[in-house]
Parts: sequence; C-alpha cells; structure tokens
Amino acid sequence: MKSHKAIGQISDIDIRLLKIFKAVVDNGGFAAAEVQLNISRPAISIAISDLEKRLDLRLCQRGRSGFTLTEEGQEIYNASQQLLVSLETFKTQVNAIHHQLKGELNIGITDNLVTLPHMRITHALAALKKAGPEIRINIRMIPPNDIELGVLDSRLHIGVIPELRPLQGLNYYPLYEETSQLYCSAGHPLYNRTDEELLPEDIYHYDAVVPAFAQIAEIKSKHQRLNSQATATDREGIAFLILTGHFIGYLPTHFAQRWVRDGLMRPLLPRQLYFGTQYSAITRKAARPNLILEKYLEALGV
Repeated sequence: MKSHKAIGQISDIDIRLLKIFKAVVDNGGFAAAEVQLNISRPAISIAISDLEKRLDLRLCQRGRSGFTLTEEGQEIYNASQQLLVSLETFKTQVNAIHHQLKGELNIGITDNLVTLPHMRITHALAALKKAGPEIRINIRMIPPNDIELGVLDSRLHIGVIPELRPLQGLNYYPLYEETSQLYCSAGHPLYNRTDEELLPEDIYHYDAVVPAFAQIAEIKSKHQRLNSQATATDREGIAFLILTGHFIGYLPTHFAQRWVRDGLMRPLLPRQLYFGTQYSAITRKAARPNLILEKYLEALGV
C-alpha cells in the first residue's frame, strides 16, 4: 500500500507550483499554458514533476494521448482553487485595511507642548485623521512617569516625554529640542532692571519656584542654584506663581512667549540662564503590530 506523507506547511514554492498546476489544468495542457505563464514547456513539466514529488501524488497523465487529470489531481486542483482564492481575498482585505484605518490611538503627552512652533504632534495627528477619518484619538495629559508606565503596560500606544533616563522596554524617537529660560513677571523687582545691570548672583537670592517633577542632573543643578520657596507639579503651575510677581522660575520659551509678547514677563540673562530639554516619542518594544500606530509614527517622521 502506498503511504502518503503529509505536508506540514505551505511554502512560497508550493504556492508557485500550485499556480502553475492550476494554469495547466485551466488551459487543458502544457502547450496552451506556455502563453499564460510565459515560461517554456520543459520548465512547466519540471514544475509539475516537482509538485508531484512534494505532494507524493500523481496529478496528471501526459503524453501522446494528451493531458488528463488523475482523481488525486482533480482533488488537488479543487483544493488549490480554494487556496488561491483565499489568498486573493486576504490581499484584498489587507489593502482595504490600509485604505480604511479604524480603531483608536491612545497617546500620553507631557503638559504644555501645544505651543511648540514645530507642531509635529499636531500635524501628525491631522495627517492620521485624514488617512483614517474613523480613527478615535484619545489624548491624556499626564506626568512623564505615568506616560512611561502607560506605554509599558499597553494602556497607551505612544507617549511624548522629556528624556530623563532611557528604559530598556521602550523605543525612543527624538522629536523636539526645547529651550527654557529664567523669567520674572512685570510686578517683580527685577523686571525693570536691564541685563547689563544684573549678574546671576544678583538673581539667585530672589524667591523662586522650582519643579516638583523629575529632571536630568544638568537641569536639576540649574534649579538648585535658585532660592526655592515654592514648587509646582507642571509648567502651568510655575507660570501661575511667576505671574504673581513674587517668584522667578524657568519656563520653556515657546510657552512663555504669550506673556513676553504682552509685556507680562521677561527672561533674565537669557544668554546665561537657560537649558535645553530633549523630547521624544516613546513606544513599547515588542508590542503587537498596530497599523494606526505605524501610520502615526510615519506622520511624525521618525
């Protein structure tokens, strides 16, 4: 009794051979299939022989009497039709997904980045919404540590945070270099003094507001020189206290610009008292494939 060995997996080679076999059957023989396949008759014959060896089945009779299918060949032909139709359906569905993005993007963002002039986050969200009008976008404005945790446990697809310390479970995509300067408001004693009249030592003894959130060592050292008499958990809180006229503090230049323009704030010794912060988009390493996230990263240009 002839034993038949089972095929555990269908490879690209098997699919190619099945396509050739189907074309031969559809055209009624090797000679007629040459034109459709654009390969020689000997190459077609070799392909059919290879398929028979891989399946351990005799699929057809060929010779002077013509081309005919065996019973096994007819069953393989019927099965190959189903397989190839399913493959085309799969391709169509995947292409449809590319053109009809549906689902959610959950994004966590550190506060007060909307005033950055580059607006990469905003422009990328606009591009994503244009590509997928039915996409639901959920933004959470939360501290950097919460964003990291949210991305790591998959509650967030992506986050935007200042780079503090790289975590092994995250991918980092640089987005922004933000500059911060030391500010006072119009009601502060330093407001009307020119930079030529000031030295850093003159400034450091005035009451200051410092951040109550994590900073890299270089930035933390800038705040440690100030006379800390207040803290704030975000940059908006720092702005509130500066605007009282009783405190000085560091703010991003893009965030403070509105008050500087209106004459309500001014930077103090901007060529000396400043620092830069790198902001990056973060995603979880080894996360499940997500087409919406991929499209958003593409729109961000990372």
